[in-house]
Amino acid sequence: MVVVSVPAEVTVILLDIEGTTTPIAFVKDTLFPYIKENVKEYLQTHWDEEECQEDVSLLRKQAEEDAHLDGVVPIPMASGDAVDGLQQMIQAVVDNVYWQMSHDRKTTALKQLQGHMWKAAFTAGRMKAEFFSDVVPAVKRWREAGMKVYIYSSGSVEAQKLLFGHSTEGDILELIDGHFDTKIGHKVESESYRKIADSIGCLTNNILFLTDVTLEASAAEEADVHVAVVVRPGNAGLTDDEKTYYNLITSFSELYLPST
Repeated sequence: MVVVSVPAEVTVILLDIEGTTTPIAFVKDTLFPYIKENVKEYLQTHWDEEECQEDVSLLRKQAEEDAHLDGVVPIPMASGDAVDGLQQMIQAVVDNVYWQMSHDRKTTALKQLQGHMWKAAFTAGRMKAEFFSDVVPAVKRWREAGMKVYIYSSGSVEAQKLLFGHSTEGDILELIDGHFDTKIGHKVESESYRKIADSIGCLTNNILFLTDVTLEASAAEEADVHVAVVVRPGNAGLTDDEKTYYNLITSFSELYLPST
């Protein structure tokens, strides 16, 4: 087994989620298909709730901004017969969501609706987040050694907490000291990692960042953050240069803490 020694100055482990703690397949094959399969039922069930109406309003505004794009589906206001008008409007929202997802859009409007749908699914017990088997034991071990553990993901902090609060390992939120998303900056920008260090109250070289994406690893390194690239089933392949340059791990158990 390959062992990567954690530098002595490291006091914080910063974790990516997709492809690092959680299989990409869970996101691709469970989370996103759930939206497509259930969005119409969700809208019909929750239509009269304020949260749902806010989501629809945001999607309608986004559709107006996207009017110049090929294939965009506009979302009309209700008109004509109340029942038929409502069903037409719901179908337009469904079609718009399908269109955005087929183009891998990451609009606030789409992410907000998806987040609310996942929240309903997780809290109802219809879905549990998957984690690689080495993750929870390793995080417990790091914390026992005095490390702080934070999450940095492109998914919203709300979505992150849903995953860790409703997992196949149970509620493991208490193992995480804090959460960061792209509100602090994009993951491929080195300044984001400086802001995270400032927020935590440490130096950038006190942080070890674990990610499966080398562009993120490179940005973190530019900020003087320590990095290890996580190689998991289903993750994107690495070039020979990347394999040579980065510390690679296939399991969190391959990290060795000198203090232990």
